[in-house]
Amino acid sequence: MLSISNLSYFIGGRPLYENANLHIKPKDKIGLVGQNGTGKSTLLKIINGDYQATTGEVQKAKDCTIGFLNQDLLSYQSDESILNVALAAFKETLALQDEIDKVLKQMETDYSEEVINRLAHLQERFEANEGYTIKSKAEEVLEGIGFKSSDLEKPLRTFSGGWRMRVMLAKLLLEKPSLLMLDEPTNHLDLPSIQWVENYMKNYEGAVIVVSHDQTFLDNCISSTVEVANHSLTLYPGNYSFYKEEKKLRMELQQNAYENQQQMIKQTEKFIERFRAKATKSNQVQSRIKALDRMERVHEVVNDEVSVNFKFKFSKPSGRDVVVLDHISKAYGDNVILKNTSARIERGDKIALIGANGKGKSTLLRIIDGSEKGVVGRTEGYNVVKAFFAQHQLEALTLDNEILQELAQAGSAKSEMELRGVLGCFLFSNEEVFKKIKVLSGGEKSRVALAKTLISEANFLLLDEPTNHLDFQSVNILIQALQQYEGTFVTVSHDRHFIKGVANKIWYIEDHEIKEYPGTYEEYEFWRSQQVEVKPAPAAEKVEKKVQPPVQRNSSEAQQAKRDLKKLEEQLQKVEKEIESLDLLKSETEEKMADPALYEDEAKAQKIQEGYQRIQASLAEANGKWEELVDRISSLQELAG
Repeated sequence: MLSISNLSYFIGGRPLYENANLHIKPKDKIGLVGQNGTGKSTLLKIINGDYQATTGEVQKAKDCTIGFLNQDLLSYQSDESILNVALAAFKETLALQDEIDKVLKQMETDYSEEVINRLAHLQERFEANEGYTIKSKAEEVLEGIGFKSSDLEKPLRTFSGGWRMRVMLAKLLLEKPSLLMLDEPTNHLDLPSIQWVENYMKNYEGAVIVVSHDQTFLDNCISSTVEVANHSLTLYPGNYSFYKEEKKLRMELQQNAYENQQQMIKQTEKFIERFRAKATKSNQVQSRIKALDRMERVHEVVNDEVSVNFKFKFSKPSGRDVVVLDHISKAYGDNVILKNTSARIERGDKIALIGANGKGKSTLLRIIDGSEKGVVGRTEGYNVVKAFFAQHQLEALTLDNEILQELAQAGSAKSEMELRGVLGCFLFSNEEVFKKIKVLSGGEKSRVALAKTLISEANFLLLDEPTNHLDFQSVNILIQALQQYEGTFVTVSHDRHFIKGVANKIWYIEDHEIKEYPGTYEEYEFWRSQQVEVKPAPAAEKVEKKVQPPVQRNSSEAQQAKRDLKKLEEQLQKVEKEIESLDLLKSETEEKMADPALYEDEAKAQKIQEGYQRIQASLAEANGKWEELVDRISSLQELAG
């Protein structure tokens, strides 16, 4: 279906690929893996035709169509409803519908046999294209990836970048291209949506190439793994777990071959050195010299697996109760998050807070932290020392500090050698510890912020999506670090591999209450599957009970709600303009960064990269404001009537 032959691609003289080869067959489900910066996203853009290979070629069958989901689509905007944007996947069917409408209009004055036959032909083609079901298909996919039925007629422009990305994913899934390429599709999905996409991918009729740092998602979706390393593409015929085991085996074989070859080389060199001066051995010496020159050398294995082994020291342990929540409630207007619910966090709890977006996970984390205003019923235990990690912590890093200097200011009494050891665990070694914060990528900043959190000597950690921007290696490092952590923590995450590795309790929000499962994530999943199988009836009853008559509001409440609503809508307009400006600036900067000539001037390239990171941070903050305002406006609209 598609073939990559002898592909080479250079950026500013630096090779990303050299004579790389890959063959993609119909129905292949491929996971593209490798360390950040090896060129995974670049390969997808080369296949899509966005970038041109330096040498080599990409050949595809005539009937091969490509659908590409990438992060550039975050900036796409439209005044069309999200349902209509998704329906645009059915171009031919919609065109037939337009033709049918024209013929029906014509039949108001023309009943000729020719017109009637044309209508019958068009309707036959429309029915063959399953035209009467395209709307229900689009609704099913949009709701599957997290949209409410009430959202479907809202304009795409009114959604944040992450939600717009979901719409573009829905459109691609409905188009059903021969080759579907997904670059980090789970970045903007919550756990239920990720699981829905997994099930969809399993039954997808075409081929798929997916880049993702979600190991469980890859295991559930792919049938083969392609590793991007050493400027080439290496195929492993299995999912991600198979790839890890197979790579380990291949590395052992390679290392054995390397050691055997090195031993043989040493013996040969000894023979050459010993008999070089003897005329009677000259032919044998020359033969061995030529053999060494012709020998294809086996490379020593470079193991990129990192083991974390450092002790977390507390100046004082907490009491048995860390935080107690007693009949707490939280709402934004009519948007009830929590209602009269209680929970207890005890010393040694390792809690993963999971669930769909919009249920209030981050709000609950702030309530636990004590930073959420207007909440009564929270009690903090004895000797509790907190540390809170969230994505905005990345912007709290001091940009002019070096990495080592940033850690030294984290309130830890660790020596420079101990700090270097911690940074080594987080993939900063040797001279890298003297890098300035301002030149780091988003993933590198995340690692620094996480290292700061973990060495803060806090006995209670709150971690909001700590695996965002982290590659496989960094996620595994964080898992190892938290497994050795003897304190208490609560983490919000959609990464099931991470949750499985660290949690001993699962929390979720259901019916505005905090629910707890006292076990691991695997045990929780099994328990949930049993609940669904054994008790289908109550779930159906709950759906029916949700239909309630509208609540009557008094006029003073409604008037105040309208005044507040107007202010919030003005704020929303300002934030939307800010997002539009930032999106435009981001696109312009990405165009500059895509020009290979830029990297000939290292200082200029670094300056543009720093600016790009600032734009991304500002955009993330603006999108966060937008989502918060939309939630509050949505709550007030019902109150205002």
